[in-house]
Amino acid sequence: MDIFDIIGWAGMVLVLVAYISLSANKIKNGFLYQIMNLVASVLMAIGLYPKNAWFSFALQVVWGGVAIISIFSLARKKKQSHKRRAKQ
Repeated sequence: MDIFDIIGWAGMVLVLVAYISLSANKIKNGFLYQIMNLVASVLMAIGLYPKNAWFSFALQVVWGGVAIISIFSLARKKKQSHKRRAKQ
């Protein structure tokens, strides 16, 4: 096992921890969950890159992109919520 395998396995464990935590209601589908997904996808993509497993690599890029979009969406909603409270 090389360093890329270790990094990839760490990403796989992290995505499982995130999903299990969400399913068990330990965390919500919020910043923490999306950050965990983003970090996991980056780690798995790093692990896949030298293996030329391009279909799996592409999946991780998309998975990370979805996490980034979700993080920005959550931040925008939080900002709008704060603006509404400030106006009241």
